[in-house]
Amino acid sequence: MNARMNTVMLEATRLTRAGQLSEATAMIQRLLSGVPGSGPAAEGVHRAAEAPIEGECYVIDAEPAATATAGREPPRRPPSAPAAMMHARTAWPGVDAAALLEQWRGFHGPLGEPGPLRAPDPLPDGARFINGSYTNAAGTRSYKLYIPSGHHGQPLPLVVMLHGCTQDPDDFAAGTRMNELAEKQPCLVLYPAQATTANPTRCWNWFKASDQQRDGGEPSIIAGITREVRDTHPVDARRIYVAGMSAGGAMAVTMAMSYPDLYAAVGIHSGLPHAVARDLPSALAMMQQGGASPLGRPAKEISGAAPLPAIVFHGDRDTTVHPGNGDQVIRQCAPPASARRTPPGIDPRMTVEQGQVPNGRAYTRTIYLQTGGQAVAEHWLIHDAGHAWSGGASRGSYTDPQGPDASGQMLRFFLEHPRPEASH
Repeated sequence: MNARMNTVMLEATRLTRAGQLSEATAMIQRLLSGVPGSGPAAEGVHRAAEAPIEGECYVIDAEPAATATAGREPPRRPPSAPAAMMHARTAWPGVDAAALLEQWRGFHGPLGEPGPLRAPDPLPDGARFINGSYTNAAGTRSYKLYIPSGHHGQPLPLVVMLHGCTQDPDDFAAGTRMNELAEKQPCLVLYPAQATTANPTRCWNWFKASDQQRDGGEPSIIAGITREVRDTHPVDARRIYVAGMSAGGAMAVTMAMSYPDLYAAVGIHSGLPHAVARDLPSALAMMQQGGASPLGRPAKEISGAAPLPAIVFHGDRDTTVHPGNGDQVIRQCAPPASARRTPPGIDPRMTVEQGQVPNGRAYTRTIYLQTGGQAVAEHWLIHDAGHAWSGGASRGSYTDPQGPDASGQMLRFFLEHPRPEASH
């Protein structure tokens, strides 16, 4: 990614946020087709290219109109690209320029601000959904913690839920129904909230190098919130888990990879592997193609004596995050023994099951088993599903009530995988 392309993308972000959609579209078209720009905006880009680049790029989720939540007005989009754009040259290896432009247009971020925060659902008698805030050197984030009515001081599992772009804790809780499940299988559910000051569309910044490492950036904040709740509430430290949707799913992988001493297992819905992007263009490329990292390296594999327990859900018609990313997450979390330089006894074996939700979607469930029969990873591919939480409630955004119950299956998988020893 050269300096001019990076600068143009930054300027296009600024223009779209200012409402100058046609100017932003034209600028990206010129960039991808190799045509020099003109006019004040282009001159500004030329001047900026001569100096160090500063600013922020934001990657956010897109939702096809057919699967958007009923009643939510779709974001406005700029006019269609001219036919000539369909023949634009590839801007960098492996990425189709026209598809990239369409994906850029489909994003909620610069083209539409997040909707208003939704009101929380009514609580069962005795349950609490409390607010909190955490601050460290990387910044401040608020959070909500669900304490089920069945909690009477006993140590409970803790599930950390990372929302997707434009979402918030109340919306994510409503859509995933995780609080309802916590009433049936008592556990604490923690919802860190991304701040609009960190990302205007409330996306976790999974694609930024500064937010992909232990004890730095957003991972340090999320881990700090997790530890704060662990230390101030009765939590079973062997049963702390992290899960997320889309951008939150990508960040969940980063959390599990960066803090294997804190989280016992990870759940990823419509997400991406850890550290496969470093900026907006490489993030878009990975979201679009779903294969090997556009940075020219395979998904980074974890170190340690055992695979990381992971359960992955992805729709096979997801046009926002390519379903191939689910395979990459599995490869990253549960690679074969030969790739891990570990004894061959942990090399996972694979079984495949076909299923169908009554009056709903079909799915393929792939289970990776260690020697001895325990599942180390599960991959649920939901057929004909888009970019939405499988089995979720329609009162939350980006949900697909017709699919298998991702929340229930994640919680089941989590509770099957406690840490061998508590770690603080």
